[in-house]
Amino acid sequence: MAPSAPVANPLEQLTLEQLRLRTSMKWRVHPPDVLPLWVAEMDVPLADPIAEALTTAVARGDTGYAAGARRYAEAFAGFAARRWGWSGPAAEHTAIVPDVMLGIVEVLKLITDPGDAVVVNAPVYPPFYAFVTHAGRCVVEARLGADGRIDPASLEAAFGTAAGIGDRAAYLLCSPHNPTGAVHTADELAHVAALASRYGVRVISDEIHAPLVLPGASFTPYLSVPGAEDAFAVTSASKAWNLAGLKAGLVIAGPDAAADLDRMPEEVSHGPSHLGVIAHTVSFAEGEPWLDALLAGLAANRDLLGRLLAERLPLVGYTPPQGTYLAWLDCRRLGLDEAGGGDGPGIVSELAGPARVFLDQARVALSSGHVFGSGGAGHVRLNFATSQAILTEAITRMSTVRAARCE
Repeated sequence: MAPSAPVANPLEQLTLEQLRLRTSMKWRVHPPDVLPLWVAEMDVPLADPIAEALTTAVARGDTGYAAGARRYAEAFAGFAARRWGWSGPAAEHTAIVPDVMLGIVEVLKLITDPGDAVVVNAPVYPPFYAFVTHAGRCVVEARLGADGRIDPASLEAAFGTAAGIGDRAAYLLCSPHNPTGAVHTADELAHVAALASRYGVRVISDEIHAPLVLPGASFTPYLSVPGAEDAFAVTSASKAWNLAGLKAGLVIAGPDAAADLDRMPEEVSHGPSHLGVIAHTVSFAEGEPWLDALLAGLAANRDLLGRLLAERLPLVGYTPPQGTYLAWLDCRRLGLDEAGGGDGPGIVSELAGPARVFLDQARVALSSGHVFGSGGAGHVRLNFATSQAILTEAITRMSTVRAARCE
């Protein structure tokens, strides 16, 4: 069999004019003169195998109720074995759910009660706060260290607090971490597992960004860590293959958590869409050549962003992320906090501080740091999964705001 043709960089295949034809959130929340680098959608076309599978399904009228949960789980297991050397998970220890966040909520219902505490590492993905509190649980923050990584002392203190609030406690791990891009090491995760066992805290690992680990780091599935047998992981192909509009997530139970997963109500599996299950299955089974091309493009963009910031916004703090396509930028030295905004969680689209100024004066949309919880104020999150031309234009625009305010 002849080798397949190399996949071109997906980030360089669409023009700004083509992207503006899209009707998804990223391209419709703000006016057309704004460069949207905020919400976690990528400026890429669909991978060919996914597009072909969806086109075939639509042509057949194959748009009924979701099926194929086992094929989805088996496709993910094969991907995990090839990419991470992880022989788990067993298909019978998985369940399909509408998406990752709703899957997390359903797992929380299995292992905690209303009023119990859920630990998160702040700053962190804003829906962690919203979904946990909406489910009747309370959030306990464990602040990240100054390096954007898990702080063991802070985490242990939070576990102790959470264990004393209700009858049961959980820890919602973001792996890799959004927004700092930290990819947790096997040693860090082993320490997490030991602490969780000591304090009786059940771990749920959000691994939606797991395929998006960039060169220089390697991903360790939390369920592969000794001591994590009673934990859960929740994942999907959504972020890595840009499938946010095609809902289908996967919950994976450790061997000692399988009985808990068996209690998940059957109606939860009715939430994913049939086209979503098809797309996610094909992503994990056939999408690696496209993913490899994407990762090379993201690594180049990560490096370009570092150079642009050093040249044009040198006061902005930037630690290149090990994973995801998200950059966490410390803008506190720019003095752009006059637009207000507290140091607490909020909805994803809420704007204050530097993000508000960059939108109003530079017409660049970023995620406001304060919505990520404690430690987020004065920061912005930038999505660099776009073309180098758009990324360069965005930083150029942002640099004019800084220059004007510092004169």
